[in-house]
Amino acid sequence: MTIEQLTSEFELARPQLKSYILRITASIEDAEDIVQDSFIKAAQKIYTFQHKSSVKTWIFTIASNLAKDNLRAKKRWTENVNDICKSEALANPNYLPELVQIQQTSLHGQFEIKEHISFCLTCISKSLPLEQQICMLLKEVYEFKVLEITQILDTSEAMVKYYLHKSRAKMISVFDGRCALINKEGVCHQCSELNGIFNPKQNFEVEKNKIEMAKLADNGDKENLLDLRLQILRDIDPFCSNGSELQLHHLEFNKKIMENYSEKKEE
Repeated sequence: MTIEQLTSEFELARPQLKSYILRITASIEDAEDIVQDSFIKAAQKIYTFQHKSSVKTWIFTIASNLAKDNLRAKKRWTENVNDICKSEALANPNYLPELVQIQQTSLHGQFEIKEHISFCLTCISKSLPLEQQICMLLKEVYEFKVLEITQILDTSEAMVKYYLHKSRAKMISVFDGRCALINKEGVCHQCSELNGIFNPKQNFEVEKNKIEMAKLADNGDKENLLDLRLQILRDIDPFCSNGSELQLHHLEFNKKIMENYSEKKEE
């Protein structure tokens, strides 16, 4: 493979790679740095590529290793991350005005329920052990095959299937207990609360029922409800969606809060 071929392949993979790293790290800066470092490392190691995988799989392997190195020493987030960050946001007098300004001035500042569903899964998936989170994203969102994931994570097919099983079971359990969109007993109503702030004239129930996941919430098929939630992630590029600037600001805020939260717990 020549450097020109690598450059072409890398540019094709870049949008997915960048969103993948963002969803692992919850950091715009880290995502940009890791993507750039991945290209540099791929260029330096181009002679090692032996066509045993696709170039895209090889690139994702390099990026995943860099992301794991970045995250190994960092605490995983808690399942109630959105509750913790909501409390901090309400206590911060600058937070809501910043969001309102983004909504009023940015072409990518709209609040949409499906965008918040994507944001929510990104945050909660960071409560998973790192390998489980990576496996779930690679398989369920970026549509890599199990064999390709074994190459990316340098592990066995049995371990990848185990990680996928555990990650799905954990996500189903968390959302079934928390999400008011899929469980009337759910404790989290942030979608409706934020919709009321940003779209006060919009009927929340009408908008909610446009989302397949919410329409099928009463059928009891929890596996399918998770699949529909993951489909929303597949359909959204967090860097250039209708609400990307709003949600990226929200994500960066959560990252800072959770870093401070972890430090306080260690004191």
